[in-house]
Amino acid sequence: MKSIKISLEMAKSVKEFVNITQNYSYEILLKSGKYVVDAKSILGIFSLDLSQPLTVEAYSDNCDDLMERLKKFEI
Repeated sequence: MKSIKISLEMAKSVKEFVNITQNYSYEILLKSGKYVVDAKSILGIFSLDLSQPLTVEAYSDNCDDLMERLKKFEI
């Protein structure tokens, strides 16, 4: 598992984030406090408090490509 802290404050950012994560077959979770949602679910992401930093967790040994693509959202 690898994780990264990100910020998704605008709807455009959420849409771009979901478009990226949907290309990967392994499990990717998004955490905000005690809440956890599927990072491929746009509705799940909008249920989180997007004014706070989020943690992305990718459950794969080979997720360097994903982490590189998500660097644009990193805080």
